[in-house]
Amino acid sequence: MSATAGTPTPKTSSPSLEREAVTLYLAAEYSRVIDLVQHPPTGQEPSLEAIRYAILSYVKLGKPEEAWKLYPKLTAGDRPDDQAVLREVARAFIVSRVRDPQEHIRIAAYTALAEMGESETLPLLEDGLLDSSALVRARAAEAIGRSGQAGRSAALKRALRDEAPGVRIAAINALSDAKVSGIADQLTEIARVDEGPESIFALAGLYKLGRTDVLTDISSAVTLPDPEVRMAALGVLGRLKRPVSLSILSQAVYDPHPAVRAFAAGALGEFGSIEGIAPLTHALGDEDPRVRSVAASSLGRLGVAESRSVVQPLLRDSDEHVRISAVESLLRLGDTGAVLNAAALARHPDPSIRGDTAHALALATTSNALPILENLLRDQQPLPRLMAARALGKSPLKALIPAAKIGLQDSDAAVRITSAGSLLRILSRKDKANSRKG
Repeated sequence: MSATAGTPTPKTSSPSLEREAVTLYLAAEYSRVIDLVQHPPTGQEPSLEAIRYAILSYVKLGKPEEAWKLYPKLTAGDRPDDQAVLREVARAFIVSRVRDPQEHIRIAAYTALAEMGESETLPLLEDGLLDSSALVRARAAEAIGRSGQAGRSAALKRALRDEAPGVRIAAINALSDAKVSGIADQLTEIARVDEGPESIFALAGLYKLGRTDVLTDISSAVTLPDPEVRMAALGVLGRLKRPVSLSILSQAVYDPHPAVRAFAAGALGEFGSIEGIAPLTHALGDEDPRVRSVAASSLGRLGVAESRSVVQPLLRDSDEHVRISAVESLLRLGDTGAVLNAAALARHPDPSIRGDTAHALALATTSNALPILENLLRDQQPLPRLMAARALGKSPLKALIPAAKIGLQDSDAAVRITSAGSLLRILSRKDKANSRKG
C-alpha cells in the first residue's frame, strides 16, 4: 500500500477557480459564484480574490449578513481590511432594508442614508417619499436635501403637498436650503393658509429665497398664543442667525411655557453668538430639567472655554439627562476629564441614560472614550447599542473601524444598519484625510 494512502491532498489556490469566479460574477451569476467558493473542487482552495467576488455576490443579492460572515476570510492572518469591499458590504446593510416590513427598520435605513448624504442614492430616496410611513417620508426628504440633489428632484417638490405636516416641513426645508426656484408661490400659500408651525417654516423658506421682509412675520410669531408656533419661530430664528433676532431669543428663555424656554435655549446655541452666554447661564437655573439640559448643551456649542465654570456644577444635577448634557458641553469646551463622568453614567441601570451617554461621547477627543463606547455596543439593551453605533460615525477619534465592525454582527437590524452608516462615514473621513496628505 502506498505510504500516502488516506492522506488528504493539500489544497492550493487555484487560478482557474479564480478566473471562473470572475467570469460568473461579470455574467451576474452571483449564486454560482458563492457556490463555487463555498464548495470548491477537490484539492482547490479559493484565492482571496475569489472570496472577494463571493462577498460582492452576496452584496448583489441583497444579503449583507451572509457577506459579513464570509468577510473575515479576507482579513485572516492579520491582513488589513479591504476597505473597498467593506464599503460595499456596509452600504448593502442599509440599502437592503429600505423596504423592510417593519417601520422602525425603514426609519433606521433612511436615517443612515440621510447622514451619508450621497448623491447616487437619489432614486432610492425618492422611493422613500412614497413610503406608507410619514416618518420614513420625512427622513427621505431630509436625505435628498443633504445629498445636494434637491434641485433635481421633482418628487421632492411634490412632497410639498404631502398629507403629513412633518413631510411637508422637511420638503420645505430641503428645497429652500437649496434655493430651488419655482416654489415661492406654494410657500406663500402655505404661509397664508396654515396657522400652525408649518406657516413659520414656509416663511423661513421664503426668506432663504430672498424675501427678507418676512423676517418681521417670523419674529412676531414668537408672541403668538400657540406654544408650538412660538417654538417653530424660535428654531427658525436661531438657524437664520440674523443679528436683530438675538434679543428675541434671549428674552424667550423667560417664556411661561417650559418647552418654549427649551427651544429658546437651543436656538441660542444654534445662533452661535457669545452674547447668548448670559441668557443661557440664566437658563441653567431653570426649574425644568429639559431647559437646563438644552442650555448646558448650547453653552458647549458656543465654544467659550470660560463657560466651563458655570456648566460644571450641573455634573451634580438631580436629573441624569442634565448631567449628560453637562458632560457633552464640557467635552465641547475641551474638558477631557468629563469622560470619567460619562463612564459612570454609562453604567446607569436606565438604558435611556446609557444611550444618551453614548450620544455625548461622540464629542470626546481622548482615546479613553472608545472602550466606553465599545462596552455600550455590547449592551444588553438595543437602545444603548444603537446610540453607541451612531456616535461612532460622528466621533473624531482614530481607529474606529474595529468598533464599528462590532455593530455589524448585532442581533438587532436597526443597530446593524446604524453601524453600517457610521462605518461609511468613518471610511469617508479616512479617504478625505488620505487625499489631503496626497
